Amino acid sequence: MPTFTGYLRERSDDELVALLRSRPDLASPSPATLSSLAVRATSRSSLERALAAVDASVLQVLEAVVALSEPGPVTAEDLPRALGATDDAGVALVERALRLAIVGTLVYPDSDAADAPLLPSPGLAEILGPYPAGLAPVDAGTRRGTPPEPVGLDDLPTLLDAAPTGARPVLDALLWGPPVGLAPSNSTAAAAAVDWLVRRHLLLAGDSRHVVMPRAVALALRGGRTHAAPAFPPALPDDVPHRSHGLVAAESAAAGERIVLLVARLVRLWEHTPPGVLRGGGLGVRELRRVAMALETDESEAAFVIELAGAAAFIADDGEDNPSFAPTVAVDEWAVRDVPDRWAALARTWRSTLRTPWLVGGRDERGGVRAALDPELQRTWAPRLRRSVLDVLAETPPGSALDAPHVVAVLRWRTPRSVPPPAAVQAVLVEAGRLGILGAGALSDAGRALLLETAPLVGADAADPADALAAALPPAVGEILLQGDLTGVVPGRPSPELEDVLDRTAHVESRGGALTVRFTPDSVRRALDAGATADGLLAELASHSRSGVPQPLEYLVRDAARRHGRLRVGSASGYVRADDPSLLAGLVEDPRLASLGLIRLAPTVLASQAPARELVEALRAHGLAPVAEGPDGQVLHVVSAVRRVGRRATAGARRRASDTAPSGAREVLSDDRLLALVPQLRRAEQERKADEVERLPGAILPPPVRRPAEPAAPPPAPAAGTADPVDALVLLREAAAEKAEVWVELVGSHGVPQRRLLRPLRVEGGRLRAIDTARESELTVAVHRIASVTRATEDDRQETS
Repeated sequence: MPTFTGYLRERSDDELVALLRSRPDLASPSPATLSSLAVRATSRSSLERALAAVDASVLQVLEAVVALSEPGPVTAEDLPRALGATDDAGVALVERALRLAIVGTLVYPDSDAADAPLLPSPGLAEILGPYPAGLAPVDAGTRRGTPPEPVGLDDLPTLLDAAPTGARPVLDALLWGPPVGLAPSNSTAAAAAVDWLVRRHLLLAGDSRHVVMPRAVALALRGGRTHAAPAFPPALPDDVPHRSHGLVAAESAAAGERIVLLVARLVRLWEHTPPGVLRGGGLGVRELRRVAMALETDESEAAFVIELAGAAAFIADDGEDNPSFAPTVAVDEWAVRDVPDRWAALARTWRSTLRTPWLVGGRDERGGVRAALDPELQRTWAPRLRRSVLDVLAETPPGSALDAPHVVAVLRWRTPRSVPPPAAVQAVLVEAGRLGILGAGALSDAGRALLLETAPLVGADAADPADALAAALPPAVGEILLQGDLTGVVPGRPSPELEDVLDRTAHVESRGGALTVRFTPDSVRRALDAGATADGLLAELASHSRSGVPQPLEYLVRDAARRHGRLRVGSASGYVRADDPSLLAGLVEDPRLASLGLIRLAPTVLASQAPARELVEALRAHGLAPVAEGPDGQVLHVVSAVRRVGRRATAGARRRASDTAPSGAREVLSDDRLLALVPQLRRAEQERKADEVERLPGAILPPPVRRPAEPAAPPPAPAAGTADPVDALVLLREAAAEKAEVWVELVGSHGVPQRRLLRPLRVEGGRLRAIDTARESELTVAVHRIASVTRATEDDRQETS
């Protein structure tokens, strides 16, 4: 029987490239040799990743191979019958699943013959659990004492016909797994039925409270099958709504334009009033409500807009002593683009971000409310989830509007060992709809183009998502119909210039086929606050209106400008006042006092940006004799009024999103790099083997072997023993999978080597757990204390016994 490492050495370059492509974690970082590739491929972490990515049909094949390979071999011809494939479609599904499993080396054939037995990858049986395919272990009856007598499986139907009432339901409950059940209490009909089954060895006593159905009995009752039927992918229900292409495009364009507008409005809002940062690094609940009111949305959509802007690096913690969230310079470059390009930037950010906006407002493990922009809202699986959900939608007929339960059903078949929560799938669908990736619940052309950017289909033209959205957007309109009731109507999608004017001067009343806005004193004052003038505003509006500016709107603008700025408001940290104006003369103009920021408010009052203590000290250095006073004007003692306050440490360090962000996903190598990597592994493997031969006494080195372009004869199989750490790990894992014994040379704490015959049970986490059959004991030893590993022969076992 070949070893797993030997099987890898015998594979062609194309087969190894296919392995590395199907399991990207094996190639990143690049392994040094084929032996190190074997170690990585049989590690628990790599096998867990591989199993998390296989579909239900592949998982059935793996369970069948693991369950049937002990005690007898299982071949590819046995699998269709074992999985209950009764028609051509079922057989084709099983054959496809077996090919995928072999490509990923989760199972591998004993030889190149068509009827070669299939072997599970070392470590696979342990990860699948103690009951693969719902079958008990072969030695389930021997773990507590004397092995049970064999059951006459040929007489099983006759035996069951004579079974008491309640026996058959017990067998049916345990038939398809799990095979362990809780024994009923005494003096009941169920207990009598279980006792009858145990006495006839149809069930085995696991312990004082549990019974186990033997594997042979379960397979006989199943008709030799490990599964009831092959796991076909779920079909598309007949009641799935279908949307027309025009409706999907219109809804997608409207949502895409809206999300761009909401992000731009958020940036402008926080330009003027940046919100503070919580001690934990997030945004306060009150600030979230304020944003929702300003954007005229609910809090969940406001949280999504904030998280999207944060993920795009349009807003960030400014890092000041009193930190706040403020727009970054990145938003300036984004703001000058047109709507499709701005949307594409947001959509790509959402596709790849680790943030989970749908968790905002929920409770964390400590019972606290999760805040928007909280560093703890990052999940490494979020991009994979979005990709998986969109893949499901992309593989349905165009216009199909799937709901979350059907998407979950498809994902449950595609990745049965890593099914996402239904709430997360629903949230992804909602967010995709808000972005315009979905239109009326169906995948839009822009969403499909976004999906093809990362994984283009063979023969498909990769369209730009921005171009796809631009094709769905109505043509931009640069005109507005101004009316005498202080409203305006844009008959279509406003141009960027018109949108900027309206956003500064008006409130949006409705959107749809036309945009309706209303001009109010508050909206006009907002434009005046930004530095506009009455004449400038009227000129801008007139340039976009065919009929000019109505008189009521002109009166509104000029009246708002006349009242604007008549009252002035500012801030000051201190002030200076005197009864004699001559005492203050020249202080404002004195260059030595420029750092105080003095401003004359009245002949006898000066305001300053410096605090009271600094004012007192500076004026005394200037030759004056000021005193400090309280809010009521009473003179205070200088020590109590302006005493020095030492620097205070913050209650807790602020955590930033960048500090808690993971290092990033593993690099996915291109096919060209994989094709170049495989020959490097072969050369490194040959050089390492040559070095081992050279270290042997009296060894004669063979001439160097030049590998041709086509796969040549495979290198020789590894020796039965090795002192190389990489090969030692492979031998230990293979022995654990085969339940074989090996000679292990252990180095004790005093440096004295000791050779022991062990049966490895598990190799993981830098430790070996094994059984010493000679001493009838179990031991756990660190891998770095193992000097060498050698396969045990039959003569070794006889000598030890």
